Amino acid sequence: MKSAQPLLTPVLLVGCVIITVSFAVRASFGVFQIPVGLEFGWPRAEFSLAIAIQNLAWGIGQPIFAAIAERIGDRKAIVMGALTYAAGMVLTAWSTTPAEHQLYAWLVGFGIAGTGFGVVLAVVGRASSDANRSMSLAVVTAAGSLGQVVGAPTAEFLLTFLSWQQVFIVFAAVILSLILTLPLMRAPTPVSKAELEESMGQILGRALRDPSYALIFLGFFSCGYQLAFITAHFPAFVTEMCGPIMPGGVLHTMGITTTSALGAVAIALIGLANIVGTLMAGWAGNHFPRKYLLAGIYTGRTIAAAAFILLPITPLSVIVFSMVMGSLWLATVPLTSGLVAHLYGLRYMGTLYGIVFLSHQIGGFLGVWLGGRMYDLYGDYTMVWWIGVGVGAFSAIVHLPIRETLRPVAQPV
Repeated sequence: MKSAQPLLTPVLLVGCVIITVSFAVRASFGVFQIPVGLEFGWPRAEFSLAIAIQNLAWGIGQPIFAAIAERIGDRKAIVMGALTYAAGMVLTAWSTTPAEHQLYAWLVGFGIAGTGFGVVLAVVGRASSDANRSMSLAVVTAAGSLGQVVGAPTAEFLLTFLSWQQVFIVFAAVILSLILTLPLMRAPTPVSKAELEESMGQILGRALRDPSYALIFLGFFSCGYQLAFITAHFPAFVTEMCGPIMPGGVLHTMGITTTSALGAVAIALIGLANIVGTLMAGWAGNHFPRKYLLAGIYTGRTIAAAAFILLPITPLSVIVFSMVMGSLWLATVPLTSGLVAHLYGLRYMGTLYGIVFLSHQIGGFLGVWLGGRMYDLYGDYTMVWWIGVGVGAFSAIVHLPIRETLRPVAQPV
């Protein structure tokens, strides 16, 4: 009898390292909103547009890098992603105009795609047993949250003695170091004979004709909108809107004496809470219908966001919101990617999930760009926040009609 495959494998561990570093850098961009804007005297929309383009490029690049990985190999695709990511960071560090920041944001976004979920989740999913797959995907997703825990505070710390340009160079060097981990990423391809005989065109056509795939695509939009908006704008939002941190209070004694520091800590807390939330989602995905879990997560986000903006914004409410939203943050990723793998198989999981992820990143583009644009027009983030509440409710609803049953794999003629 075949022994059970362990959960922790070299492929899973390397995947966690890659996602942690990639997301640590990505999650830090909101910390640079104010320093970059102050240095050049830019309105908030300029740097926001660069981050928005980065999210859009990430979404466009995700299915491209996934297809590259499925054609020439996962490790080669990750090398290409790391080189592109680092190049974008270095070129951005030398940029002095909004147009340059926005141009090189395309490189950063494509680099994130090459070192992000689309490639890494696919290789981990193929290397995992059926019993471990949901939890393996959750562990890798939680590693992205760990990156968020360390990314924003690390950037805030480095900015105390380095310029933002120098911080970008440091981050580029760390991204390049990921290439050293790749010799350990050798993943088998445990797919069925029928899946191997089905071409990419056949399985893409089958998915695109399936109404459930369209619903998954539409539902992932709000996840990108909410996450990208909060990642890019929450530190500045907290800095400007939060009530004062009282001397002698708990936060003050912990060294959090300014709302700027609280904003960076809030991003880290979201990531910390999401480690627990994502692992719980991975466990639940093995025991309950994923579509109902996803609908519940989006409902929880909608309620949390509405309550936060309606109540007075205080240091305590920032901490509570960060923990609640964090527990629901990336919990959608193992459930959504697992649902795609469940319905359409593992052979082209990366490409199929990458297409769904494009919806996520279109939402991310609008969340970041609208955040900056509406801030410049109205002087606050209230309108864009309520749009996020609305799209969250929409996603909760559209997941309910999904048919979570296996589709038969087309047989060759």
